[in-house]
Amino acid sequence: MGSLGFPELLIILAVVLLLFGSAKLPQLARSLGQASKEFKAGVAEGDAENTEKPDS
Repeated sequence: MGSLGFPELLIILAVVLLLFGSAKLPQLARSLGQASKEFKAGVAEGDAENTEKPDS
């Protein structure tokens, strides 16, 4: 299985535009960015907890 190429990304972008419309696209991008940021913070917090606690 290969990675996504330029034609595939264009098709995905067209489908997203059809589903959400151009007005809601910035709001969708903001919420995806915020979710990604919160996920990364949660992973970092989990890693910090794992390094602080010694194994019993």
